Amino acid sequence: MNRNRESRESKLQRIIETEKILNEIQDVDILLERILTEARAILNADAGSIYVCEGDIVKIRYAQNDTQQRRLLPGQKMVYSFFSFPITKKSIVGYSILSGKLVNEPDVYSISPDKPYTSNLQTDIITGYKTHSNLTIPLATASGKILGALQMLNAQDEQGKVIPFDQDAELYINHFASSATYALERAHLTRAMILRMIQMAEFRDPKETGVHVNRVANYAMEIYDYWAFNHKIGQDEFHKYRDALRIAAMLHDVGKVGISDIILKKAARFTNEEFKIMQTHTWIGGKLFEDTASPVDVMARDVALSHHENWDGTGYPGHIDYPTGESLKVDP
Repeated sequence: MNRNRESRESKLQRIIETEKILNEIQDVDILLERILTEARAILNADAGSIYVCEGDIVKIRYAQNDTQQRRLLPGQKMVYSFFSFPITKKSIVGYSILSGKLVNEPDVYSISPDKPYTSNLQTDIITGYKTHSNLTIPLATASGKILGALQMLNAQDEQGKVIPFDQDAELYINHFASSATYALERAHLTRAMILRMIQMAEFRDPKETGVHVNRVANYAMEIYDYWAFNHKIGQDEFHKYRDALRIAAMLHDVGKVGISDIILKKAARFTNEEFKIMQTHTWIGGKLFEDTASPVDVMARDVALSHHENWDGTGYPGHIDYPTGESLKVDP
């Protein structure tokens, strides 16, 4: 009995500590992934997914599976299918979102026919992984808006045997989901401000689209993740740097707002003089974040300034006089 009480206290203490971690994360995608990781750790779930709502559609954003991850080489990432489906009560996720209720199924292969939903077992068939216990909770704001859903799969006991999620697990996930939703609301506000800055550049340069900036940010994440793994970067530093880097990568070309439309929208090849002017978008972008108030500002400044540099020392702008943007030298 004392052990159970201590276990509950330690779990609740971890949730409280996790709240602080989640509230420090500024990028929505990094936050979603971290929410899934922390929730699985608290509930000792072998696998799980996090979904986001977009109108009447729900999309899987991240999926994790320890059993499948162990089959990969160290440093490799699990590949999962990105898919979306209509929000209806026919699926567990859809039912949880529409009803606003937590769903706890001990075995998805034995769902009562009286219930409106069934479990899509197609993923099990494709992957060879068998899902049994399923705990799904909507991520609802205080005003009742549903941002998405958190789904935990295959709770495990101390020996690694798959078991149902118990009442304690429901208590933990309810408390955790409330904290996670609050953090997500704040991160969405940050993302909205960033997207407005990107849209400013997009209005000036039609090639600077949301798809492009997200692609650049995702490439930056993949490169950093492998670099951090190879250099054995500690988890605290890894998560903080990753969060700042993704936001900064999305803002890499924001300095184009300072380039003339005559040059920015020119369809033909630049003259040498025009290309020199175009190169100044790196310096202009860096200047936008000159008054650094946070690690994200520092990262955004450095990325904007140096994203056209090359590993061999070529590229631009090279060494410059930062106040004026004048080139000092190129040093391979």
